[in-house]
Amino acid sequence: MSELRKDPVVDRWVIIAAERGRTPTDYQAPQPTPAGAACPLCEGNEQMTPGEIWALRPEGTSADSPGWQVRVVPNKYPALRVEGETNRRGIGSFDMMNGIGAHEVAIESPDHYWQMGDGPPEKIQEVLLSYRSRLSDLYRDERLRYCVIFRNYGAEAGATISHPHSQIMAIPVVPSRVKSKLITARDYYRRKERCIFCDVIDQELAQEERIVFTNDQFVAMTPFASRFPFELAIYPREHSHDFAHVDEKGLAALADVLHRCLANLRASVGSPAYNFVLNVAPNTVPRPGRPEYWQTLGLDYHWHIEILPRLTGVTGFEWGTGFYVNPVAPEEAAEFLRGRAHQQADSVAADRSQ
Repeated sequence: MSELRKDPVVDRWVIIAAERGRTPTDYQAPQPTPAGAACPLCEGNEQMTPGEIWALRPEGTSADSPGWQVRVVPNKYPALRVEGETNRRGIGSFDMMNGIGAHEVAIESPDHYWQMGDGPPEKIQEVLLSYRSRLSDLYRDERLRYCVIFRNYGAEAGATISHPHSQIMAIPVVPSRVKSKLITARDYYRRKERCIFCDVIDQELAQEERIVFTNDQFVAMTPFASRFPFELAIYPREHSHDFAHVDEKGLAALADVLHRCLANLRASVGSPAYNFVLNVAPNTVPRPGRPEYWQTLGLDYHWHIEILPRLTGVTGFEWGTGFYVNPVAPEEAAEFLRGRAHQQADSVAADRSQ
C-alpha cells in the first residue's frame, strides 16, 4: 500500500507510491498513444480497464461494453486505494498514514481524438456531469477529506495517454495549498462579512481589463497575479461554494465558457499543453475533535476552475522561492484572447453569410 508522509517544516503531505512499480528505465518521454487496439481507453477495449464505476450510456447497453458517452473507471495503477483504514501514526516529528483514498479516470469520449476545445458544449456538459456525480459519491466516505479533479493535456503537462481523459483523486487530508486558500477566505469573511472571491469577481467585472469571456452564470478571466502566460480562471458569477450542487442549467453554462476558453486558447497560442484543475470545497463531514471545521464554507468559499498552459518552464527560482516569473502580463493576455475571439466570431459570421 502507498503511504502519505507529512513534511513537518512546510506542512505539506506527499504520497509515496512505490507500489506503482516504476523503475528508473520507465522514466522516458511519453509517446502519443495510437487509437485502436493499443489504447486501453478506446471504445471496444473496455476489458483493458478495471470495471466502470459510473457511465453515461444509452439504456439497453451493458456495463463495460461499447456504447458509452463518458465512462469512469478506477485507475489501473492507483496512487491511493479505497480499501483499508488510514491508520494515522507518527515517529517523532514525522506524521504518516496509509495511502487511503480514491484514484479514478474519467474517460471523456469514445473518440480517441476528441478534445474539450472541439466541443460541442453539450459534450463537455456530459464530462462535467461525471465530475459532479463522482464528487457527490466520494464525499459520502467520511475518510475522504478532499477531492481534486484535474486534466493533463499534452506530454509537457504530464499526460501519459493521449486519449481524452481526466483524473479524480480523493484524499484523506486537505492539502496545504488548499488549506491556505480556505483560511484566507474564512479570515476575510470574518473581517468583512463578504466572500473574497465574490469581491474579486465584482472588481474584475467592473475593471474589465482581465475579463476574457462571460455568460449569464460564469466569468473567465486572466488572474491579476497570473503565474503562467495565458493562465485562465473560471468562476460562478453568483456565490457558490459546492460544485456538487450545480444544476443542469449551470453545467450547460459552464460547458459553454469552458469550450470557448479552450478553443480560443488553441487558436491563439497553438494548442499548448495545459493542466486543468477543478477546485472544489473540502468534505464537510464532522472531524473528530473539530466539529466546526470548515463549517463556514457556504459563506466564504467559491469553487472555481484553473487552466494553466505550459508555455514556460518552472525553474530553480520558482522551486526555491515559491515565486513565479510570468513574462506575459495578464492584461495583455486577456486583450489578445479577446481579439482572437472577435476574429473567430467574424469568421463564423462570414461563413454563414456565404
